[in-house]
Amino acid sequence: MKAEKIEVVRGRGNVFRDLGHKNPDAEQFKAILAAEIIKTLDRQHLTVRAAHSRTGIAAADFSRIRNADLGRFTLDRLMSILNRLGSRVEVKIRVRIAESVAR
Repeated sequence: MKAEKIEVVRGRGNVFRDLGHKNPDAEQFKAILAAEIIKTLDRQHLTVRAAHSRTGIAAADFSRIRNADLGRFTLDRLMSILNRLGSRVEVKIRVRIAESVAR
């Protein structure tokens, strides 16, 4: 079997930007919040049904988050879910000039 050469490309820190998504910063923030929700569920040994009982959030929503199906979620909804699970969200913002903007 002949080994195929694979090109390795270093990312720029946001996979959604690297893939050319429309709103990469918001998508990355959603992914980070979803990962924190999943960590909280795992740490507290909560099934999606138990999480529903504790928070009032639909079990199907927790399943969507576990499956990274985040299209239906806004950033504030994901933060609200984290709050209902007993966590607080702190956001630190750093604004930089985009590389593609001409001066």
